[in-house]
Amino acid sequence: MSEATATLAQSKTEMTELVLPNDTNNLGRALGGAVLHWMDICGAIAAMRFSNRQCVTASMDHVDFISAIDLGEVAVMEAYVFNVGRTSIDVKVDVHAENPKTDERRMTTTSFLTFVALDEDGHPTPVPNLTCETPEEEALRQEAVEGRTEQLESVIDRMDGL
Repeated sequence: MSEATATLAQSKTEMTELVLPNDTNNLGRALGGAVLHWMDICGAIAAMRFSNRQCVTASMDHVDFISAIDLGEVAVMEAYVFNVGRTSIDVKVDVHAENPKTDERRMTTTSFLTFVALDEDGHPTPVPNLTCETPEEEALRQEAVEGRTEQLESVIDRMDGL
């Protein structure tokens, strides 16, 4: 890893999208592919803010859509870096649906994405070490680490049942 450090707070990113007809299926709900696209963009921005480098998606963990986002609602994506490797950056992305008329907000999905930082020639390059400057940042980091572990264990358990 690099000698440089960056904080979880430096990576925090919030992105919003108004769900329009082109983003929906025939039931008037956001297409899963559109939501995945927004998650990927939000996660990439968090990784780039953290590393000050161009970043590309290496993987996206399992995604369960637990609540629909309806036409006219606002999709709110929130992302932050929670772990790093030598050239890789792990990002948690939460998605909420927000009713702009009532300000009601509900969770719709969460996933964990891994990005790789690139140098000017497009080759993987070292990333800063992650630091958490406050107990709140450390709690967010720990929540993401535990959440990813639980999610992966759940996927493995489901696969074992096949």
